[in-house]
Amino acid sequence: MKQGKDLFIITNFNKLHIAFRVHSVVGISRISWKNIQKPDDTISRGDEGVATGIAQCGTDLVTILDFEKIVADIAPETGIQIDDINKLGKRTSVTNPILIAEDSILLTKMIEAALTKAGYENLTFKNNGQEAWNYLSQIRDDSDLDEKVSLIITDIEMPEMDGHRLTKLVKEDKKLKHIPLVIFSSMINQELMIKGKQLGADEQLSKPEIAHLVEVIDHLLQRRKTNG
Repeated sequence: MKQGKDLFIITNFNKLHIAFRVHSVVGISRISWKNIQKPDDTISRGDEGVATGIAQCGTDLVTILDFEKIVADIAPETGIQIDDINKLGKRTSVTNPILIAEDSILLTKMIEAALTKAGYENLTFKNNGQEAWNYLSQIRDDSDLDEKVSLIITDIEMPEMDGHRLTKLVKEDKKLKHIPLVIFSSMINQELMIKGKQLGADEQLSKPEIAHLVEVIDHLLQRRKTNG
């Protein structure tokens, strides 16, 4: 009896290589993030689900899985460690408004918990780059713009509009480009670091580094305050 071959999908995530054993591969398709839509609760199953997007692929409706949640469930130590905030010492409350574009329900909750613990309580979350851009477009002409957004944090891979596209739009807009923007993604590698820098990102970090993210936010906001 002929034995089937073992098949593995090798991924790079949070600076780790992870192998997923699969029974078969029925096809490989490239789908633009602008063609991926946010699923409703029926598909995503709300907070407990693992679907982060849906897309039409030929005649098939494809579900995009929340890879970050899957990996965090398998190996919690590879994800954001909120307790790392304790290493930063005593913190005070900060009122600067921060806009965050993140499509993963799990990561949204973890980032919110970590930043709140670090004293950043004025947080606005958007599910993807498009929603974040829509929000920025609505307030870009307001005289109190800086009182509504002091800093932007974005993931890279998100439905409808990815973080690189969002970064490009922000940094090419004369009324928004002064706002510090941090790319905070599990997909950071040397190639993407170069691309992010070319697009104008102020900082780029891998997602497990939540304490480092807080330090970067502190630095960027202080620098902005010093520069007026």
